Amino acid sequence: MRAVRFHEHGGPDVLTVDEVDDPDPDYGQVLVDIEAAGVNPVDTYFREGAYPVPHLPFIGGGDFAGTVAEVGAGVERFAVGDRVFGTGLGNGMPGSYAERAAAPVDFVSHLPDDVSFVDGAALGTVGATAWQALVHHAATKPTEIVLVHGGSGGVGHAAIQLAETMGARVHATASPEYAGTLTDLGADQVFDYDRTDLEAAVVDAGGADVVVDLHMDQYLQLNANVVNTGGRVIGIGNDTAEGGFDDIGVTKGKEVQYQFMSMFNADDLSAVLDRVGTLAASGEMLPVVHETYDLDDAGEAQRAVLEDSFVGKLVLVP
Repeated sequence: MRAVRFHEHGGPDVLTVDEVDDPDPDYGQVLVDIEAAGVNPVDTYFREGAYPVPHLPFIGGGDFAGTVAEVGAGVERFAVGDRVFGTGLGNGMPGSYAERAAAPVDFVSHLPDDVSFVDGAALGTVGATAWQALVHHAATKPTEIVLVHGGSGGVGHAAIQLAETMGARVHATASPEYAGTLTDLGADQVFDYDRTDLEAAVVDAGGADVVVDLHMDQYLQLNANVVNTGGRVIGIGNDTAEGGFDDIGVTKGKEVQYQFMSMFNADDLSAVLDRVGTLAASGEMLPVVHETYDLDDAGEAQRAVLEDSFVGKLVLVP
């Protein structure tokens, strides 16, 4: 089979398409014929060496959608021919940038018939992360205000849709050029993240009961100042180079809860994916796929996911 691998750590140019043997599913795994694989910023961290990999060369990629080609011993929930999607590969095990991948059933869910493979591949990481943030950690309630930083990104645009489905009022920060798209996805207000009066604008709009922060400590103080009493701030992402608290005392006065999270820590990732798939089938949380790429263009896709500006997700199609 063809697979995208890196033989050394480095930039996108270290990715090569190699002919490799098909993987064999271990106990509790399924072998999936990959129809599409999502591209996420986290994929580049493994390639660059910021996150460890068990060996080189290595196949990256976490998200996937396709058809079950073989089931390993102990697998009862899936059968050959099932349409599936999932996430969590590429972290300690070979990933999804390939024509076939072996996936633990804990990382897999059935893909509804009405959801395309491309949409399924774009859903895994962003859908599960949004669910963990808004449902598991924040326990978001109807009529609460949810502020999503980075609303045009993969997780951001999924979080907007999920929060709206949960009955929340949704505010987001993003580039003004994406305001219309994010409004169509469910945002009530979209704030230009570069405006000098961003904090005052958010407060004037009602503040926030829940903040989903895709840029970690860049907005720590702003989040503390705009969040309402009893609010919850959910931190996702890797941006930790700048920003921080100037006055942490305000968080005590408001009884603010901070939760920094990773999708990989979900207790039952497959169950979360089941719910994400149900929302996708009903049209309540569908990814915006900005562009698809061949396996040969995986390097360009990884460059674009970090450097280009767009709404939604990028997807590889073997």
